[in-house]
Amino acid sequence: MKASEDEADVEAVLAGEIEAFERIVRRWQGPLVNLAWRFCRDRARAEEMAQEAFLRAYRALNRWRKDAAFSTWLFALATNLYRTELRRIPAWTVPLGEAAEARDPRPIDGGLEDQDRASAVRSAMLALPSKYREVLILFYFHDMDVGATARSLNLPEGTVKARLSRGREILRRKLPHWLGAPHMKEA
Repeated sequence: MKASEDEADVEAVLAGEIEAFERIVRRWQGPLVNLAWRFCRDRARAEEMAQEAFLRAYRALNRWRKDAAFSTWLFALATNLYRTELRRIPAWTVPLGEAAEARDPRPIDGGLEDQDRASAVRSAMLALPSKYREVLILFYFHDMDVGATARSLNLPEGTVKARLSRGREILRRKLPHWLGAPHMKEA
């Protein structure tokens, strides 16, 4: 189980076994790079941002209070770093109103495949204002529940629920008619 492995590795690092941090990095590198990529859509930048998140996590390991899972603490630290980094050097985005509508090159009687639909939703999410995009990314693409999303963003749960609702509403209004409420996971 990752949680017990994380706790054991953190304890080992704090006791002076620096190599234990390598196990943490191996376990969480993919998820942190994926999270960063969803924020910036640039693989090289995502890898740099994840590396910086691990560096900050290493320096702050003694501040993990164990009142939440290590993964929640790590994602909160990384999310805050990514948000700060994107405020400093914004990712290139297209306003939602200017985003090209998905075109289906297939015959009129053919519908979009699930993969095409998911790609269009992801693209539209990137055009959302960051306060909605961040909660939607954590909730939908990183399968965090409302509580974990709130802890990761250091927000009250009610704020997360409101932003999820508002973000979904913006997407429903702006996306083509084929994106309906049944495709969205409810909070």
